Amino acid sequence: MKVIDKIKAAEAENKSLFSFEYFAPKTENGVENLLETMERMVVQVHAPCFCDITWSTPTANVTMEIANRMQNSVCVEAMMHITCANMPVEKIDIALDTIKSNGLQNVLALRGDPPPGEDQFVPVEGGFSCALDLVKHMRSKYGDYFGIAVSGYPEAHPSVFGPDGVASPEAYASDLAYLKRKVDAGADLIVTQLFFDTDIFLKFVKDCRQIGITCPIVPGIYPIIDYKGFLRMTGLCKTKIPEEISDALERIKDNEDAVRAYGIRLGTKMCKKILGSGVKHLHLYTLNKEESSLRILMNLGLIEESTIPTPISQLTPQDAPVSIPTSARMDSEDVEVQKTLYL
Repeated sequence: MKVIDKIKAAEAENKSLFSFEYFAPKTENGVENLLETMERMVVQVHAPCFCDITWSTPTANVTMEIANRMQNSVCVEAMMHITCANMPVEKIDIALDTIKSNGLQNVLALRGDPPPGEDQFVPVEGGFSCALDLVKHMRSKYGDYFGIAVSGYPEAHPSVFGPDGVASPEAYASDLAYLKRKVDAGADLIVTQLFFDTDIFLKFVKDCRQIGITCPIVPGIYPIIDYKGFLRMTGLCKTKIPEEISDALERIKDNEDAVRAYGIRLGTKMCKKILGSGVKHLHLYTLNKEESSLRILMNLGLIEESTIPTPISQLTPQDAPVSIPTSARMDSEDVEVQKTLYL
């Protein structure tokens, strides 16, 4: 089933949804560990709207195998990433034909990143130069079979940032116009880059609507799990970090439990505000770890505490085994959610 159809059905009933993203491990043992994690997060806890799996050329076969097992063994709607990077059209079609034969109907179409050490994306010979070309090709060759998602950037794509690390109003507007071209070409759904300023995301949604983008826009939420990982991810994505978050993490950066507990509190607060704005879907970047994502969903009332595996349920933002500095705390009311929002 297409994810977009599930989202539209939920919207018609005023229901909130959530989904998980995983990355493809490089080892066989890593794949098995990931599938066990999925089993706990999807089957034992609560069925998400969908799960997606990242793509990279070196792990392409692993990605396709995980997507197949996700769809047909774990039995959750699977969305596979596919990029233009190092992928001539022939290889793209092989990948799409393979997942189609396995019953998958959902793809996240991406340009992909430049090779390590390079700043500019250069298309491979016989390949596409951007996600727009990939969306056009999929619709031309496969018609309406696939549900196609594309990426959106609340702060604009990092490639258009100025020397100050911020997109100018003109660059931001141009990036939005390109996003609309992807949607007009056949994309059904937008999943955003991670962010930590919810006001920036909400403005992005408003700006998209004003230029005629009407499809669902799903916020990508990254629960902070560890300090080094946080710095690595935000550095790669060039994400703006509000000063109060930087200050709070700086004070507790050497205490892993405190950082994780703070990440749960922050994620809960962000998601509560997003859902309260009328957005009905949350997409959680799990980094193949379950604890923080599940705890956030429980705090929001989207899953029952009784369904969370015991080792995870023992750690809550309220009783983490360390104290969190006052500057890093959020009031208890920040994690209390009106249940009526999620009926």
